[in-house]
Parts: sequence; C-alpha cells; structure tokens
Amino acid sequence: MVRVLICDDQTVVREGLAAILSTDDEIEVVGLACNGEEALALAEENRPDVALMDLNMPVMNGVQATQRLRHRHPALRVLVLTTYTDDAWVLDAIRAGAAGYLLKDTRRDDLVAAIKGTAEGKAFLAPTVAGKLMRQVAAGPAARPVDGGQVEALTERELEVLRLLAQGYSNPEIAQRMHLASGTVRNYVSTILQKLGVADRTEAAVVALQRGLVSQ
Repeated sequence: MVRVLICDDQTVVREGLAAILSTDDEIEVVGLACNGEEALALAEENRPDVALMDLNMPVMNGVQATQRLRHRHPALRVLVLTTYTDDAWVLDAIRAGAAGYLLKDTRRDDLVAAIKGTAEGKAFLAPTVAGKLMRQVAAGPAARPVDGGQVEALTERELEVLRLLAQGYSNPEIAQRMHLASGTVRNYVSTILQKLGVADRTEAAVVALQRGLVSQ
C-alpha cells in the first residue's frame, strides 16, 4: 500500500485527486494539505510514502516544502504535480529533491502508475519538463557542478548501477537485471550517492546525464 499526501492550494484539485486515487486498491490518501506548511505537519503525523506536491502556493510554496520534507523525512519521495513548466520552477524543484515532475494534464492511469513507481524509487518527468532539464544539463552552468574525480571514483559495477538508476529502474529491477540481491543494490546506491556527493537518486541521475553516462 502506497501512502500518499496531497498538497495543493485549490480545494477542488485536492478533493478531485483524492477521489481519483482512492479508487485504486494499492493507494491510500493519508492527508490533504493546502500549502507547504500544512504538508510538513501532516507528513509528521501520517508518515506518507509519497507527497504529491503543487508548487505555487501561499504560506510556503512547493519548492520550499519539498526541500524541508526531504530533510526531515529522507525516505519520503516528492512527486510534483503542477501547471508550471518554467525553467526556474523545474530546476528549483529538482534541486530541492523532487523525485519527479508531472503536469496536471497527466492522464489518470499515468498518474497512478507514476505514484506507485515513485514509491519504488523510479523518477518520472513530463516530456516537456524532461526536455528542459536535459537542455539545462547539456548547457552545463545551470546543472549541479560535479568534480570529475567523484565519478572516476566509481567502480565498474557502481557505474552500471548508476546507469540503470538514471534510466528510472528501481532497486529490485536493477537487482534483477544485474543478478544481484536487492540489499546489495541498496548498498551500491548508498555508496554511489556518497561518492558523488549528492542527496538522492534524482541528483545522481542528473550527474549521470551531465557526465554522458546515459543518453539524453
């Protein structure tokens, strides 16, 4: 069961999303927040697996909330769901620790699949958002700076794990493809994050793209 916290300042959107997600037997909506500050309080109380996060909200916006949620609850994954495709919103959300970035015109089935996949460790990006992110990565200066030596410190096996991680595979899927135990892959991922000096899988994926380890 995936426990989901919905954060959006529009009542009709919150309630509509809750109604849609509640029809799936594998998803439980554990809280509805109208701004980032309320999301922090509800996350503390209900311990969701995934926070479905709007961005432009009063009191505390979604970027600020994402950063604080990731700091307080490292296991919690944030999936942005918004109407905003501006470069600044996209990059700020990813840098804050968002695991994915979808738009509100996403189809119901795709949204449900993205929530479940996000809980498993996959990354989901709307096509238009992915294009913006890849262009920023290719441009270089706007991307997270990475010391080449950090990547060079990875072993061949760690590089293979990083490539699969950057393609959106979860730990169990990586384990299956590499014929490893899930615990072994989990240890590899932790080591990779430490060597690269990044906070999460999304940042590691950006590093992999920036260094040309996977195709854009």
